Amino acid sequence: MKSTKVSFEDTSIAFSSKSNLQLKKIYLIFASMNQNWLVKLGTFFIKLFIFLHFPIKKLIKVTVFEQFCGGETLQECNKTIENLDKSHIGTILDFSVEGEDSEKSFDETTQEVLKTIEKAHNNLAIPFAVFKVTGIASVELLEKVQNEDELNNDEKAAFERVRERMNILCGKAYALNVRIFVDAEESWIQDTIDTLTYGMMEKYNKEQCLIYNTFQMYRKDMLENLKQATQQARENNYYLGVKLVRGAYMEKERQRSHEENYCEPVHESKAATDHDYNLAVEYSVDNRNTISLCVGTHNEFSCKILVDLMAKHQIDPSDKHFYFAQLLGMSDNISYNLSQLGYNVAKYVPYGPVEAVMPYLFRRAEENTSVSGQASREFTLIKREIVRRKRLALQQLTK
Repeated sequence: MKSTKVSFEDTSIAFSSKSNLQLKKIYLIFASMNQNWLVKLGTFFIKLFIFLHFPIKKLIKVTVFEQFCGGETLQECNKTIENLDKSHIGTILDFSVEGEDSEKSFDETTQEVLKTIEKAHNNLAIPFAVFKVTGIASVELLEKVQNEDELNNDEKAAFERVRERMNILCGKAYALNVRIFVDAEESWIQDTIDTLTYGMMEKYNKEQCLIYNTFQMYRKDMLENLKQATQQARENNYYLGVKLVRGAYMEKERQRSHEENYCEPVHESKAATDHDYNLAVEYSVDNRNTISLCVGTHNEFSCKILVDLMAKHQIDPSDKHFYFAQLLGMSDNISYNLSQLGYNVAKYVPYGPVEAVMPYLFRRAEENTSVSGQASREFTLIKREIVRRKRLALQQLTK
C-alpha cells in the first residue's frame, strides 16, 4: 500500500492555537506527568486534600482541569468549542461526572446529555454527542442482566427505565440528526450495553448512521465481535456505527479475571492489541457500505493506516463516514495536522464540576505515564515547539 504524505511532526501546526504563555504552562504539566513517581505522589496528595476538604480547587482548575476539560458547565465549554472550531476540529461534549449511583442521578445525567444533543443540533462544530450507560444505569443491575440472573420486580422496572433513558437519548439524536457515541465499559457489563445499543441502531440507523457503539480492541474477542455486529446489521437492515479504541480498563479486567479465576479477556501484549486494532480499521473500511467509522486513538501509526486506506479506496478526506478523535489536551500533533489536511477530526471535551471530574483527571495522569511513552512524546513535541519559537524570534531580532 502506497503511503500517503501525512506527518505528525509539524509542531507549528500542532500548537498553532497556543500562545507562548499557554505553551509554557502545558510544558510544566507534561514535565510533571513525565515523572511517574511525581504523578503517583501528586495523585495521592490531591485525593488526600480533597478528602480533608483542603481548598485546592482553584489550583486544579487552572492546571490539569484547564488542560484536559472544557469547563464545569456546558456554557463554560463554549470557548473551547470556538477555539477548536477555528482549526476545523470538532468537539464531542462529554459530561464526565462519575461515582453517582441513584435513580435521581441517572435522570439528571440523561437530562444533561440531552442538552449536549440539543447543543450539537445544526452545529458543525459539534459533530457527535456521547454518553456512558453507567451514567444512566446501575453497574450491579447491568451485570445481573448480563449474567442472566433472575431479576425481582423492582429490578425489572429499573432495567426498563434504563432502556427508556437510552431510547430518550437516541430518539432525540435521531430527531435532531445528531450522531451519538455509546462509550465502552468493563467486559462484565459490556454485553448488556451492546444489546441495548444494537437495539437502538436497529430502530434509528435505518436511513443513516447516527448511533455508534464502541469497540475496545484490547479484548481478544473484539475483532470477531465487530464482524458479528456487521453481519447482524446487514441481516437487520441498519447501518453500524463503529468507534474503535484500544481500551480503558486493562488493570481492572486483569485483576477481576484473577480474582474470579477466568481467562483474561484482554490481549497479553500491546503488540497484539495494535495488530487487532489495525485489522479492525482495515475491516471497517472494507465494509464501509455498512460501517461508519471513528478511530479514537492517540496512536500515530493507526491514524496513518486509515489515511492510507482512504487514499487507496479514493475516499475523500472530508467524507463524514470517517472520523479521527483524540482527547482534549492530548496528541494535538495528530489532531491539528490531520485537520490541516482536510480530514474530519474531533476532540473529546469532558466537562463537569471539578470535584466530580477528578476520577477522569486521575485516569488521564495515569494514562500519560503508562501508555508507551505518551507523556514523553507530548513533552518532546512541546519542547521542540518552544525551541522552534525561540529560534524564530531570534532570527527576527537579528534581521
